[in-house]
Order: sequence, then C-alpha cells, then structure tokens
Amino acid sequence: MCARSAEKGTAAIASIQKTHPSAHITLLPMDLMDLTSVVTAATHFLAHETALHGLVNNAGIMATPFAMTKDGHEAQWQTNYLAHWVLTDHLLPLLQQTATTLPPGSVRIVNVSSSGHWGAPQGGILFADLALTARRPWVRYGQSKLANILHAKTLHAAYGPGSRGARGGAGEIWVAAVHPGLVETNLAAGVGEVGAGVTGLFAVLRMLGLIRPADKGSWTSVFCAASREMTAEQSGTYVEIFGRCGEPRWQSGAARDGKLAERLEEWTGEEMRKEGWVR
Repeated sequence: MCARSAEKGTAAIASIQKTHPSAHITLLPMDLMDLTSVVTAATHFLAHETALHGLVNNAGIMATPFAMTKDGHEAQWQTNYLAHWVLTDHLLPLLQQTATTLPPGSVRIVNVSSSGHWGAPQGGILFADLALTARRPWVRYGQSKLANILHAKTLHAAYGPGSRGARGGAGEIWVAAVHPGLVETNLAAGVGEVGAGVTGLFAVLRMLGLIRPADKGSWTSVFCAASREMTAEQSGTYVEIFGRCGEPRWQSGAARDGKLAERLEEWTGEEMRKEGWVR
C-alpha cells in the first residue's frame, strides 16, 4: 500500500488487518507531489517483489488552489496524472512478466478518473499551457482526470486484449479508467475558491443519501482490479458499474479522442524522459 503519510498509512493497514487478520500488507512511502519519491518507491518495490497482479492508481487531489510542485508541474496535473504515469511506466515490465505466466485478465491496471473530466478545457488537453495558470481549479482538475482516461486507453492499446504485445506473447494486461462517484472521503478538503459552496452542496447531497461511504466508493475499482466478472471487452473503457443518481456516466468527446490520447502519451513520454524520471 502506497501512502504519503506513514502515520495514516500504518493506521489504514491496522484497520484492514483488524477485519482481515491474515492480510499481509506492506507500507510503501510515496508522495505524488515529489517524483523522486515515486521513482524511489517503484525501485524499492521492484527490488523486493517478483510478481505484480494489479495496480490501482487511486490517489489524487481535487480543485486545489493553484500551485507548482518542486518538479515544475502544476500540482493537480502532477499528483493526479504525471506521478501515476511515472509509477506505471516503472512497474510495467513486472506487470508484463507476471502476465506471461497467467491467463488473460489475471493482471490489471485501474486508473481512477472522475466525471469531473467533463470540466477539462476546450480541446481536452491544453499543451500550450498545461499548468492552466489563468483557469479555475476545476478546469485544472478536469484536465488531469481526462488524462487518466486517455492514459488507460493508450495502455490498453499497447498491452490489452488484441494488442501487438498480447499477440506476441508479451503478456495481456487489462486496463480500465473508473468513475467512483460521489464518495465520502476527505478529497474535497483542499478545494479552493468555491470551497464553501462545495462543502454546502456535499452537505445537502449527504442528507439526501446520494453520497456513498468510502468502502462502497471503492467497488468499481475493486471490480476492475479483481472481479472474475470483468470481461476483456471492458478493458480500455471508462467504467461505472454501480450507478449514482444524477451523475454523468459517459465519456466526453475528448475522452474518446484516440489522436489526443496518442499525443498525450507522446508528450508525457518525451517530457518524463527529458526530466530523467523514466528511461
């Protein structure tokens, strides 16, 4: 289990083991706002493990005030997308290696996105100004969540059912982007500018019973990571298994844009290699 806070990570592990005493869980420190820590965590994992059956890229921040990370990227863009991309890239060889020894569908990657991807700027990804310096926090959040979906699509194209890698015996990996819905977590704690309004809205939705507890909010991610009911046809898609009242469960036009996904993957690979985070 990856966590930025050792204290909170340890507490989460203790809570899980209280319910499931036989669970063996190791804490892997990682701060998505610091790409050095992401690479360090991936390197540590690869040095100690010989197989990897699933990766859930879940952590994120939402509509936070504008800030740049020490690595020179806008905070939401790095936390929600770039750091997950770097982690996934480092772990892909082990995921592939594991997949070659098992039936299709045994190894999976889940990118947790959001219906908030509809808030991305016109055109989807603003390559000329990825920090979106003059835009509102929700637009920056939308762009990062859109990137999660596009990343899942490029991973599916490269490693999913019917891909060249899968046909060539390099291992088949199922990939999905998921919308967890309105979930009772502390994600909204850092919301900027319109924070009071969002807090009030959540209070009303909570009273109406439209916000799910955290365990139910994880259902779609768990389904895509481990369920035997998931099908090969669902790999590469945007999944919302458990419907929520009044929430969009479909992709925006930008999220369905294959050319945009290819351009984003090309930009990300070039930028992350140039900065030295991947080879």
